[in-house]
Amino acid sequence: MIESQNNPKKMMWITLAMMAFSTVWSFGNVVNGFVYFDGAKVVFSWILMFLLYFVPYALMVGELGSVFKSSGGGVSSWVNATMGPKWAYYAGWTYWACHVVYISSKGTGGLRAMAWGIFTNTKWYDSLPTAWTQFATLAVFLFFCWVASRGIPVLKNLATVAGTSMFIMSILFIVMMFAAPLINPHAGYYNINWNWKSFLPTFNVKYLTSLSILVFAVGGCEKISPYVNKVKNPSKNFPKAMITLAIMVMVSAILGTFAMAMMFDPKVVNAHMNEYISNGPYIAFQRLGDYYHVNSLFVYIYAWCNVIGQFSTLVLSIDAPLRMLLGSKEAKDYIPKKLLKVNKHGAFINGIWMVVILSGALIVVQALLPDAQSVMAQLIKLNSTTMPLRYLWVFIAFIALRKQKDKFEDKNNYQMTHHQGLAYTAGWWCFIVTLACCILGIYSPDPLTLFLNVATPVILVALGLILPTIKKHQDKKLA
Repeated sequence: MIESQNNPKKMMWITLAMMAFSTVWSFGNVVNGFVYFDGAKVVFSWILMFLLYFVPYALMVGELGSVFKSSGGGVSSWVNATMGPKWAYYAGWTYWACHVVYISSKGTGGLRAMAWGIFTNTKWYDSLPTAWTQFATLAVFLFFCWVASRGIPVLKNLATVAGTSMFIMSILFIVMMFAAPLINPHAGYYNINWNWKSFLPTFNVKYLTSLSILVFAVGGCEKISPYVNKVKNPSKNFPKAMITLAIMVMVSAILGTFAMAMMFDPKVVNAHMNEYISNGPYIAFQRLGDYYHVNSLFVYIYAWCNVIGQFSTLVLSIDAPLRMLLGSKEAKDYIPKKLLKVNKHGAFINGIWMVVILSGALIVVQALLPDAQSVMAQLIKLNSTTMPLRYLWVFIAFIALRKQKDKFEDKNNYQMTHHQGLAYTAGWWCFIVTLACCILGIYSPDPLTLFLNVATPVILVALGLILPTIKKHQDKKLA
């Protein structure tokens, strides 16, 4: 950690910006933007998303983190302080429920990464019947549920190492791709049309129903909120760090898109959509290796880093959100007692069984899809429409905080703006954009995908509403 010379206990704003960058951004975001938004045409959308959504979102997180610095930055604790314990339970449930889909995608992503790491392609894996690949995914998922129930902490450290290495490779990809024409000028690169019209998207149904991909890509900066007051002069330096973060992410997205445009023809990508959604990062690193005459070296490194990252994140995603939900103060009042059972390893064993049933059911249902590539594409889309729902509580907590401004006012706390009208506008704008993108993202021309996109959030929301009713009924019986 870089430290200020004047105050060794405070970090410099550039340190916070780098921490946030590695938390929010990844190479997969660049690939997904390029694939879903017709190549370089995504540049226009990235710029709008950063300026009109990401910057106000990050600054709101800064204010919430500053006001509730002793809470550790949890969204549920922000909602609890501003709206009360019942709403905090719903916020915690939303955060956990969103991970049900995310968990099922990690097993799929890990097996695909293994196929690339072993064979440097997925021809054999993708040729298998979907029922077989989903059975393998289910077996992997159940194994790591068992690992989570044993409280084994080693994978947490592996997740950090894998995440850091993937971040470094994402930056190296951009640098090495732009250097490739100088080293190997005759490798056959695509020319980028620099006419501004070539960057303007086509505003159609596909565009509107894919916006959730971009919202999902830039979300998650609330994870850095505990560090707001660890920055020297936060009221001045935190917004500076967030604006720097937005610039770094925007530059990375745009340069990464240009690097992809030198490699791939959007017409070919559109003609083989599921293949590039599932394998885009690996194909990109394979071509980069060809340009540098190292064959599949980059693919091996990227794939095995991804294997470790996917499987370690799978365990963390089973364990951490469950602990946040069932270990909270609100859990005893709104969740049936049986779900709060802890085994000798300190894991919420019945909560893990709930994960097994819900995520396992999703894995089994996806066996009806035509192939493994379709499963991966469906999971990415489903994640993009469910995971951003947890961001809604950030904006709800911010609006509630500003409504009670006098109660929480402290001259030492950072504020994104002193103007109440502007603060409300920012909060409601980000809330509406997030909700609209999630709803629009539900649409799919494929009937099964559309069914899963509708049924998954409905079932999870219904379950979140039913549990407090069950708890209330149990309390009446005991009274």
